[in-house]
Amino acid sequence: MGVIEHWNRILAWLAEHAPATRAVLRPRFDALPELRVPAELQAWWSVYGGTEEGLYAEILPPFYTPLGADRAFILRDTHTSRAADSSEAGSPTSWFHPAWLPIAFDGTGDVLAVDLRPGELRGCVVEWDQERAKMVKPEFASLTEMFDKVATALETRGAVGHCYPEVNSAEELHWRTS
Repeated sequence: MGVIEHWNRILAWLAEHAPATRAVLRPRFDALPELRVPAELQAWWSVYGGTEEGLYAEILPPFYTPLGADRAFILRDTHTSRAADSSEAGSPTSWFHPAWLPIAFDGTGDVLAVDLRPGELRGCVVEWDQERAKMVKPEFASLTEMFDKVATALETRGAVGHCYPEVNSAEELHWRTS
């Protein structure tokens, strides 16, 4: 299965179990320009448009709201403060790399990003911890792998790493950390 099929699994689960979270997600209404991003990211953004400004949908553990393409590029520009170096995709850094493209945010400055640096791990998903100012290792090998693991955890009420899905009384998805 590809990125769209796994994303649709997540959407179907949300519609049934966490409709309040599902309700804040926007489909892609306008034409998406040709972007220089991996095919799986282009495919996802062709059907997903983010959330309305100021709304959260903590779909990605432990507390990340997925971004649409429009806000992803803005967020990257606000985080990037240095020029690119010659490091390879997936290698640790102590600063936000300009070749990372945010795909989710937590509202406090931390992001999940696709690492677009060259190398074997190009396209992996990394977590930028703004407070600690570092990225240690890739969290997922790809966007497809991340969505598959999230969808599987939702469907089985299993874990993604140290996070377990929970739905509160307002029918919103959250992730409990162990």
